[in-house]
Amino acid sequence: MGKIFSSDIGLPTPKGNVRIRSFCSPAEIRKCTFDPQFTSHPHFKSLYTSRELLEKAAEQPGANVVLALGEHNHIIGYGVLAYPDPGERWADLGPEIMMEVAAIEVCRSWRSHKLAASILKMMVVHPQAEEKILYMVGYSWTWDLNGTGKTAQQYRQMLINLFKPHRFKEFRTNEPNLCLKPENLFMCRVGNNIGQVILDRFKWLRFGLSPWTWKVNGQDKQDRQDKAAFGRRHLAAGEQNPVNPVNPV
Repeated sequence: MGKIFSSDIGLPTPKGNVRIRSFCSPAEIRKCTFDPQFTSHPHFKSLYTSRELLEKAAEQPGANVVLALGEHNHIIGYGVLAYPDPGERWADLGPEIMMEVAAIEVCRSWRSHKLAASILKMMVVHPQAEEKILYMVGYSWTWDLNGTGKTAQQYRQMLINLFKPHRFKEFRTNEPNLCLKPENLFMCRVGNNIGQVILDRFKWLRFGLSPWTWKVNGQDKQDRQDKAAFGRRHLAAGEQNPVNPVNPV
């Protein structure tokens, strides 16, 4: 894919105009100042606590780092869309198929001004979005419940309301970290050009199975059959009991 160019939208707020800029390069980020509210708070720590960490995220091929900029290019919010690390489950679907909404955060003093919605809007306008599965994982222990005054279930619903307008839906999975808490959340946006083969593999992968990579000789063949039977049982349970279809605020 060739060079991806940045784009901007303006967002008027009661506190002043904010510029939302997508595909920010490391050089652009380096020219900005970083709000000190992105730090460690009681019971909550920002995912990106320095401008340098955002610069590093922007260095990843294909990544979309979106910044919410106040006066004098001051970073008051950010979003990061990037490919999963090679060792993560979702990378097993294939190279450059799944991309994670790795972070959306607005500093505490600028919340409740719809910045998160604008940041997410600029994240999903990736030029290859329809060829990809975009996903988010919401772990309740990373949420700023104290800063928002919300319960975990209220925060969860807030995230669903944020992502749903962009065609994200909830999906079942047995991913161990997501299964640790009932309020944890896994949502995906499946691109319109994703083929049936990838869709089928995605169903398997959500339950930790990748039969397209298994060997078929001897004991390997029996193991494959056993795993497939196990997977079908879990897939059937998941499909028969569907779920109704980060720190934004």
